[in-house]
Amino acid sequence: MAGTVFEARNVTKVYRSGDVEVHALRGVDVDLFESEMAVLLGPSGSGKSTFLNILGGLDHATSGTVRFRDLVLSDLNESGLTRYRRDHVGFVFQFYNLIPGLTALENVALVTEIARKPMKPSDALALVGLGDRADHFPAQLSGGEQQRVAIARAIAKQPEVLLCDEPTGALDSKTGVKVLEALEAVNRELGTATAIITHNAGIQAIAHRVFFFADGNIVKTMTNETRMPPSQVTW
Repeated sequence: MAGTVFEARNVTKVYRSGDVEVHALRGVDVDLFESEMAVLLGPSGSGKSTFLNILGGLDHATSGTVRFRDLVLSDLNESGLTRYRRDHVGFVFQFYNLIPGLTALENVALVTEIARKPMKPSDALALVGLGDRADHFPAQLSGGEQQRVAIARAIAKQPEVLLCDEPTGALDSKTGVKVLEALEAVNRELGTATAIITHNAGIQAIAHRVFFFADGNIVKTMTNETRMPPSQVTW
């Protein structure tokens, strides 16, 4: 059995504004494993982005425990969370956040300069199918290609975890499939534990497991016995 990457127990998150409390998470329990492709599915406001941010060290839980391997994230201060993000986590967001004045290769190389065990930027681009676009600037790339550069940048430091927040949300179905193929290749070839947030129910077909969020908690978990390739995802 694959080792446990994340162990979350009774995780809550409460946002306060004056006397008003908003309960974003209400006691989430979940384990995520090495080499796993997980999809977090649910409507806006269901808590899935909040949970992903806590896993990624971008936010603290209000209560409960989040463990990454032997590291208890809920015990870390801001400096500790910064080191955790730098050394262990790759992020992919809905918007690509590429630097316009740098080529695809240079955008990826920015991450490798601070990583402990980086891969070559050209190898990262090749893994997402963009080896022939290394010298192109973001404005010369399609939306799907820019997102794949963002994925290459995230994986170039060889993180143990890849966290993706609506990575196909700004794309049409054809380019979205290319992005999912890149994520699937990273998961398969590097064994990177991958969690994807999405509103698109069709994307659950590529996952090993699917977590359904509603009202701040996981209301159902489903295991895919037969995963579909991205090309067969229904949009």
